[in-house]
Amino acid sequence: MTDNLFDLTGKVALVTGGSRGLGRAIALGFAAAGADLIIASRKLEACEAVAGEIRALGRRALAVQCHVGQWDDLQRLTDQAYEAFGRVDVLVNNAGMSPLAASSLETTEALFDKIVDVNFKGVFRLTALIGSRMAEDGGGSIINVSSMGAAKPRPFIAPYAGAKAALNTISVAFAEEFGGGGVRVNVISPGGFLTDVSGEWANDESLKATVALGRFGRPQEIVSTALYLASDHSSYTTGANIWVNGGGR
Repeated sequence: MTDNLFDLTGKVALVTGGSRGLGRAIALGFAAAGADLIIASRKLEACEAVAGEIRALGRRALAVQCHVGQWDDLQRLTDQAYEAFGRVDVLVNNAGMSPLAASSLETTEALFDKIVDVNFKGVFRLTALIGSRMAEDGGGSIINVSSMGAAKPRPFIAPYAGAKAALNTISVAFAEEFGGGGVRVNVISPGGFLTDVSGEWANDESLKATVALGRFGRPQEIVSTALYLASDHSSYTTGANIWVNGGGR
C-alpha cells in the first residue's frame, strides 16, 4: 500500500482533523509513503502526539492548533504551513463533525451553523487559500473527505448531509477553477469506518447488514484511496467522487 506505486517522497501534505480517526490513518499512511506532514485539529496536544509518530518514521511534521470553522484560524494555518515548508503539495480536508438532533424542529441555529462551518464553510476557505497557492506553484492535489450521508441522507443527519452535499458540489467547482494551474480536486465518500471515535452505530448489526461486504471499514482501508489521489498516479483524475463504503446502501 505504501510501496513505490504511491511514492510521496519529497511531498508536503496538510491534513485537517489529522489527530485521530481517518485523518490520523491518512497522515501516517502519507508519512510511510515519504511525505512530510502538517497536522491540524482543535487540540494541539493531540496534533503533537501524531506529529511525534510521524517523526518516528523519519519524516518532518508540524502540529498546528486550528478550528477549521474559523477563517482567521485557516489563514494562520496556511501561513504557518508555508513558513515551515515553503509549499503544500497535498491538502486533505478531513475535519468534520456530525452531531445529532432529535428532530429537524429541535435543531438549533447554533448547532446548524456549527455543522455548516466545519463541514462546508471551512473547507471552502482552506481550499481557496491553499488551492490558489498550489496553482501558482505549478500544481497539487486536494482531497475532500465527504460522507455517504450526502448521497443517502437520513432525517437525523439532515444538516450534516446537506453540508457534505455542498462540499461535493464545490469540489467540482474548485476542480474547474484550479485545473489550469495543475491542481486536482477530488472527493472521498466514506461509509462506516471503525475508529477510536466510532459511535454506537458500530455495534448495530442491522446497520451492518446494509453493507454488501457485511462489515464496517478499517481505517487503513481508506489510506490506499487517499494515497492514489495524492500521488502522481491519479494525474488525470479530478472532480471525481470515490465511494469507499463496502457497498453500503
